[in-house]
Amino acid sequence: MRAVVTRVKNASVEIEGKVNGKIGQGFLVLLGVAPEDTMAQAEKMADKVCGLRVFEDENGKMNLNLATVGGSLLVVSQFTLYADTKSRRPGFTGAARPDVAIPLYEGFMDACRARGFQVEHGEFGADMQVFSQNDGPVTILFDTDHM
Repeated sequence: MRAVVTRVKNASVEIEGKVNGKIGQGFLVLLGVAPEDTMAQAEKMADKVCGLRVFEDENGKMNLNLATVGGSLLVVSQFTLYADTKSRRPGFTGAARPDVAIPLYEGFMDACRARGFQVEHGEFGADMQVFSQNDGPVTILFDTDHM
C-alpha cells in the first residue's frame, strides 16, 4: 500500500461538477493499493498517517499531529501510484483490481475514523478533480513495503 500525504489548509474532490468531499486543515491522502496488500497493512498505514507529526507547534517546529490540531482527512484512491514507468506509457498491472482495492481503501478510511478523525473521500474509479491548498508545502510518501 502506498500513500502520498500532503498537509493542506483545505482540500476538496469533485465528481461530475459536484463536491463529493471537502475538508479544512488536515491531510489530503492519495492512496494506492497493490494486489498483495492486506487489512493489516491498511491498519498500519492508518496508524502512520494519523500519527504523523508535521503541524507546527508554538515554536514553529513540526511537532503536532492531526488530532492535536483538530484536522481531517480527504482520501482519494490513486491506482497510478503503482505505475510501471519503464516506458513512456505507464502500465498499471502493479495496482490491485477493484475487488481487492475497494475493501482495503474503505478499510483504511474506517481505520482512520476509528481513531476519531473526520474522513471525507472521493469515489473509487471515478473521474475526479482534486483541489488543494497545500500548507508548506509538506508532502510525505508512505509505502508499507518500507515500514
